[in-house]
Amino acid sequence: MVEENEVNELKKTENEKRRSGWRLGRSAIAAILVLMIAFGVTFLYTEKGKSCPCFQDSRKYTGIVEDCCCDYETVDAINGAVLHPLLQGLVTTPFFRYFKVKLWCDCPFWPDDGMCKLRDCSVCECPETEFPESFRRPPLGLAADDLKCQEGKPEAAVDRTLDSKVFRGWIEVDNPWTVDDETDNGEMTYVNLLLNPERFTGYTGPSARRIWDAIYSENCPKYASGEICQEKKVLYKLISGLHSSISIHIAADYLLDETKNQWGTNPDLMYDRVLQYPERVRNLYFTFLFVLRAVTKAKDYLEQAEYDTGNPEEDLKAQSLIRQLLYNPKLQAACPVPFDEAKLWKGQSGPELKQQIQKQFRNISALMDCVGCEKCRLWGKLQVLGLGTALKILFSVDGEYRQDQHLQLQRNEVIALVNLLNRLSESIKLVQEMSPTYEKTMKGLSLQPAAKFISSWNRLLKTVLGNRLRKLTL
Repeated sequence: MVEENEVNELKKTENEKRRSGWRLGRSAIAAILVLMIAFGVTFLYTEKGKSCPCFQDSRKYTGIVEDCCCDYETVDAINGAVLHPLLQGLVTTPFFRYFKVKLWCDCPFWPDDGMCKLRDCSVCECPETEFPESFRRPPLGLAADDLKCQEGKPEAAVDRTLDSKVFRGWIEVDNPWTVDDETDNGEMTYVNLLLNPERFTGYTGPSARRIWDAIYSENCPKYASGEICQEKKVLYKLISGLHSSISIHIAADYLLDETKNQWGTNPDLMYDRVLQYPERVRNLYFTFLFVLRAVTKAKDYLEQAEYDTGNPEEDLKAQSLIRQLLYNPKLQAACPVPFDEAKLWKGQSGPELKQQIQKQFRNISALMDCVGCEKCRLWGKLQVLGLGTALKILFSVDGEYRQDQHLQLQRNEVIALVNLLNRLSESIKLVQEMSPTYEKTMKGLSLQPAAKFISSWNRLLKTVLGNRLRKLTL
């Protein structure tokens, strides 16, 4: 009887072990299934979820640039190998380094902000002897309280140091797309662009935001797909592309430490303002190709123009670089027509639409007089004039120049056009250089939550299995 009871107890113990083992197996399987599901969800999040604009394809641009005749890969290759080096050389020549500008204008749209009450706001006037006669310096200097500049940053003051270079052989004609009057010499002066680079100036806050808000909301409203004609879409993309380029330059030449006067790249600012928005980058490429098309279309005029500053060696260099830019075989083979302007202004409403958009762009040009930072106003005026010159070239005479309507450009327009193309070229190069770094960074950040998630489930699985094993051995 005792032996029978012992046998029954042994069988009961074995059955309990089997049931415990089965429960352990079920728990382990359940934990593994949960882990697999969790890993699968995480995998979908980190792989298929890359359509999230945070990190997929937001910095990878392939195929044809929208509304253009050239693809992103070709633009990057041609710009890096040909255009950027040529343009960098051109803008350092005496002819292209001096820009004629009217910096002392009242804003036609709202009262002065009174920003010049802050420190370091005045601008140093050049002595009379520094100006050659042909520069036609304003006959009277302005009073200190008439100057407009920005929020106390000396980096925003324009350096007007000039040398005795002379320009010859150019006529003065107005641009129908902009408000600046080239013949108004009494209020204009020449500025050395090399001494006044486009960079961070500290110009931020409501005054700066109001400029861009006015440009976009009043003159260039954001379009929705299918809700706007092609011509207005082009205007929006041009302004957006220019805005992106300016933001990139501010981030690329940023005052990192004011106490040490340390300058350098601010990659976070570049990402926050441009790189994280695919549309802004695409509009940058569009604007670059639009302006490049204007330059190549005006090649006959630009080739024959006189780049005479009284410095024969430098003038020959400028003329040689211009010809290399206009007739580069690699550019002609890869992207002969960067943008096709012939498809615009079609139909009976074409002329009326052109006048409307021309008026809108003139308003944008006038808004540059409302910029509170003097150096920002300088580069704003130059680049808007450059864009207006591109519009003038492409849309002057219904896309074709007849013998009785020759293209005429003033010297300042050519200077602005080439400097604008250089600025856009540099922005394209910076995007190409900075995007891979951000792509790796964002992918790393996107994988971090997944890694932590999987690690947590690994710990949970070990805990469950460990507890079950301990119970089984007791």
